Amino acid sequence: MVRAYDWIAYHAGESPDRLAQIDLYSGRRYTYRQMHERTGRLAAALSKLGVQHGDRVALLANNSTDCMDAEFACMKLGAVYVPLNWRLTVPELTYILGDCGPRVLIHEDAFADAAQALGDACRIDHLLELNADGAESAFEAAIAAAEPMEQITGVTHDDLWTIMYTSGTTGHPKGAMITFGMTFWNVVNLTNPHRLFPGMVNLCVLPLFHTGGLNCYANPALHMGGTNVVMRSFDPGRTLALLQDQDYGVTHFLAVPANYLFMSQHPDFAAADLTRLHVCGVGGAPTPVELIKIYAAKGKALQQGFGMTETSPLVTALTAEMAELKIGSSGRCAMHTELRIVAEDGQTLPEPDTVGELWVKGPNVTPGYWNRDDANASSFTDGWLHTGDAAYVDADGYVFIVDRWKDMYISGGENVYPAEVENVIYQLPAVGEVAVIGVPDERCGASLDEETVLKHCRERLARFKQPHSVRFVAEIPHNATGKILKRELREADA
Repeated sequence: MVRAYDWIAYHAGESPDRLAQIDLYSGRRYTYRQMHERTGRLAAALSKLGVQHGDRVALLANNSTDCMDAEFACMKLGAVYVPLNWRLTVPELTYILGDCGPRVLIHEDAFADAAQALGDACRIDHLLELNADGAESAFEAAIAAAEPMEQITGVTHDDLWTIMYTSGTTGHPKGAMITFGMTFWNVVNLTNPHRLFPGMVNLCVLPLFHTGGLNCYANPALHMGGTNVVMRSFDPGRTLALLQDQDYGVTHFLAVPANYLFMSQHPDFAAADLTRLHVCGVGGAPTPVELIKIYAAKGKALQQGFGMTETSPLVTALTAEMAELKIGSSGRCAMHTELRIVAEDGQTLPEPDTVGELWVKGPNVTPGYWNRDDANASSFTDGWLHTGDAAYVDADGYVFIVDRWKDMYISGGENVYPAEVENVIYQLPAVGEVAVIGVPDERCGASLDEETVLKHCRERLARFKQPHSVRFVAEIPHNATGKILKRELREADA
């Protein structure tokens, strides 16, 4: 008997020959029938290695279809999938693996030395190596040698499916616990505003160790019986070509603002035809208004949204129809989610357009952080998650994320949110990317072209919002998903 929680088994029964996954790097393609058999064999292989319900299985690999195979093998076992950020150092990963205690570490051959060091340091029982090109490996041998596990281990929506470690902007990273129910409700919340449908084709360019890559729209595509086209890493020219290729027929694409910016700066962008796309989602960081206008001029709405690892991730969504009418908004609250805007004392702010901290509650919100009672105590109030983001809701119910609550600075006795200043500076054609941080007045710097930027801001911003100095850098630091790391900019200025 097939259990309803096994998405892949369901589609293997309903549409066995429909493509589930395409791996652009290796050229591998799997139908739902093949993916069901492959994940069943991998689940059985992990079981032979001692993995049981609730045990953790970690993965250290670049984007590939193997990532999804590992995730859904864990689904069949009731095991907990832990995708790792391969850009982290061995000491950083040692902390994470020491915290979650995986029984097995699956790793790409490119990370063999790191995996061995991690296995030794964290006393991991088994290392299972794979090759990104799908060639012979311990991983493939284990799959080939096992008999498929047909029925998944009994799970409920309250059981853990994934632990995702946050980027750790302060202190050690925290492991957000993601349940089966959270992942399901995220699909439901996405379905209407992001036009999910059976047969959708998602081009996945964001890292699959991140909630944006995994849950917008890779997991939803598999829930809907669609296809994931997986890129090993983002390339702006290659991405533009794929979005126009009728042989792939991509309907859904999610990226961070930096990805869209780099695509818009590519020589092929002017002639690119994006009309086949149903949805262009954008998130992970505030999207500059000028960037939204660039894509709107090509007839393609950038559908902003807001989400977090802890919310699986969708909290708010903006429909394509409202993208220009509510430009700059992250949209309305998702159907199966609640939100509040609160003052520093935790009281709800009743008036529209009043900035406060965004709190979130619902079946898509994490039950807490793995092994972090301290973080759970400080991050939740009566089930409400404190997002740490400054936001307001307008009279029509549309949410505007002003900035990270902690990125706000005081100038002229007034609160200033960097995103507002950044949007003004983005209007200058010569600006490729910009980040605004607050620094003490006495630390003003100088640059040859500084006055051009300052003059532009003086003409368009209230005095207390105007930047006092400009620092030009060769490259603004980003994390693996393209989000600007303002913490590193602040540290560099200290």
